[in-house]
Formats: sequence, C-alpha cells, structure tokens
Amino acid sequence: MRYFALPDQLNAYFGSLYIFTETAEHYSDVTRADVPQLRFMLESHGDYHFHDGTVAPTPEICLLGPTLGATRFELRGPGRVVGISLLPAGWIALHGGDASILTDRVQDMGDRPGYRDLLDKLRAAEGAEEMATLCWAFLAERLVALPESTWRLLEAVDGWLMGEGSPRIETLADMTGLSPRQLARLTNKYYGCSPKLLARKYRALRCSARIALDHESWQELCEDGRFYDQSHFIREIKHFIGLTPHQLQTEPTAVAQLTLLRRSLGGDVAVINRFS
Repeated sequence: MRYFALPDQLNAYFGSLYIFTETAEHYSDVTRADVPQLRFMLESHGDYHFHDGTVAPTPEICLLGPTLGATRFELRGPGRVVGISLLPAGWIALHGGDASILTDRVQDMGDRPGYRDLLDKLRAAEGAEEMATLCWAFLAERLVALPESTWRLLEAVDGWLMGEGSPRIETLADMTGLSPRQLARLTNKYYGCSPKLLARKYRALRCSARIALDHESWQELCEDGRFYDQSHFIREIKHFIGLTPHQLQTEPTAVAQLTLLRRSLGGDVAVINRFS
C-alpha cells in the first residue's frame, strides 16, 4: 500500500489517494469502518462482506459508501487497486446524494462520464506517480463550489469529532446552533449516519490508532473514553475495526497496519483526513 497526500486544492474534498497491490491467488482481509471510497480495480475482482451480512461484488469502478462497521473483502487473483477516500465535500462533488442511502453498500460508477476513460488510463500508466497525476486532474475537474454555510457545518462537525475523547451531541448543538433533529438530517446526508453513531465510529478510530501506533494501554483508553466498562470497549473496537484491542496490540492484520499508517501523512493533511 502506498499513500499520496493530495494537492492543496483537493485537500478539503478528499482524504488521501492510495495504491494497493497483492500477488496472492486469493486474498482476504478486514478494513475498518471508514469514509466513502472511490476505487478503480486495475486487476482482479472480488466481494465486500458488510457487517450487516450483506455481500456485494466489486464493480471495476466502485463507489463504496460510508461504512459503519468493519468490512471484510476478498480478491480473487493478484490485484491492483487505485483508491481515493472521500470527505463530505468530495462526496458532494462525486455523488451529490444522501450519503446514508449508500451506507455499507456499493455503487457501480462505470456508466458515469469520464470514469471508464480514467480506468483505461490508469491501467496503461507506467508508474504510481503517473497514476496519481491522472487522478488529480480527474478530481479537480469535478470539484463543486459549496455554500459558506455548508463549509462551516462540515468544519464544525470535523472539529467536534477530533476535539473530544467521546464527542457529545450537546457540544455539537452548541457549536452550530442547530437542533438535534437538524443535526441528524445533515450528518446523515453528508456523513452517512446520525451524530451519535458518527461519534462512536470516530471514537473507535482514534482509540485504535492510539493502541496500534502509539502503543498506549487499551485499558487506560477504556477509562478515558467514557466507555461503560472493558467489555463495552472491546465490543466497540471489534465492531468498528474488526479486531479486538489485544489483536491491535499484538497481531494486527496487514491491511489494518497499512490503513492506520494513513495517519503518518501527518501535517500534509488536515487532522480529520488522517483517519480517512
């Protein structure tokens, strides 16, 4: 897995670009709950197994909606995948609909103008840098201007998610001046779920990074993160990450390790982007 930090003009819309390769005849792993992903299958094909039991084949050009639990994927044959993670503004630019409709689901983007042409160019590209350059141009053409009120809302929600150990809805309501009902409608539209579920998801993402990368004690994180008890902490991490806290410490899977390394992009991206 190789990550690329995005050019400044794309940084508010997309989290990162990555190129994933594997050479096995059959490959399976688990990815954590995440933001939407646009993926171009240069080689191989497979399936997504979502946490609710739904199984979906992977289109060659796949828009994976926001995921609210760990997702297992399978690839049949050696594979190469170019992926781009979408922040809410990027979701608006590439899809435009209610994100909650595509939560834990996939959409085939092969019939959208320009997408299949990009897939062909990526397959013919001579190296990773050329692939990244092709993607930058493709994404830049699709950016849309957002109202200032939308930018302010997205900044408030992102700051809320990253600013508290266990984000409280009351805090977000105070920050935005919106009612819980209004916030639920807007976070479903832009993030794919209610504020409460969104807070749980990002609490788990932050805790998993601190366990696996910072080597912090998960027992201490459990006490600091407003979890009911250790059993609750373990269930939350397992649900959203696909591994127990102990597994994150001692035997994280290859994809879990590589995904967590997004955070190593550091100052090149906004804080929220390091988890996307």
